[in-house]
Amino acid sequence: MVADDVIRVVLADDQDLVRAGFRVILESEPGVQVVAEAADGAAAVAAVAAHRPDVICLDVQMPGVDGLEAARRITAGDHPPAVLVLTTFDTDEYLFDALAAGASGFLLKNASPEKLIEAVRTVAGGDALLAPDVTRRVISRATTATSPGVSGPAPAQVGALSGLTERETEVLRLLGRGLSNAEIAGTLFVGEATVKTHVSNVLQKLGVRDRIQAVVWAYEHGVVRSGE
Repeated sequence: MVADDVIRVVLADDQDLVRAGFRVILESEPGVQVVAEAADGAAAVAAVAAHRPDVICLDVQMPGVDGLEAARRITAGDHPPAVLVLTTFDTDEYLFDALAAGASGFLLKNASPEKLIEAVRTVAGGDALLAPDVTRRVISRATTATSPGVSGPAPAQVGALSGLTERETEVLRLLGRGLSNAEIAGTLFVGEATVKTHVSNVLQKLGVRDRIQAVVWAYEHGVVRSGE
């Protein structure tokens, strides 16, 4: 029986040694429990349905159903876990496909054990996890997709921004700078629970799925600009 305050994790990777290593790392951390393992995408989807974890650590390249398709199926379900994509392939194709599939975080397998633990805790807490260099690539992709000189956002998008309160707009700007909920709370001198409420309101009003999409939206519509 796993306690309510324990982060429940499913590991999905086709290499037994990799899963074993991740299990040792994660279970050395108090408050983290690996509840199931899977060697392919189909088994990962089944494990999520059976165990209802908080986080699934998902490899990209697996036989049969790959990690990206598994992520799409998992995030399409009711109350899905946070998806943390772990891969040896640091390419834009995998990065953007993983984010489009609903991943909350993207981490290379050569990251340190401490980074893996931090990543699991971050996505379990509702935050997105992208390294600064990865964030820059996401922003670059989003901003170059909109040509300079093109007329402003569509009326519906303008309406979405005008629907934000002053504090929600401020939270959106801080999200765009890559701050976590805890860092936003410290900046605004409010509680972390208050920040979570503001972030939830921002996502709902903008009609975006997660905070990563909110960051992209903020850059696309000039709420935040590169270098700020």
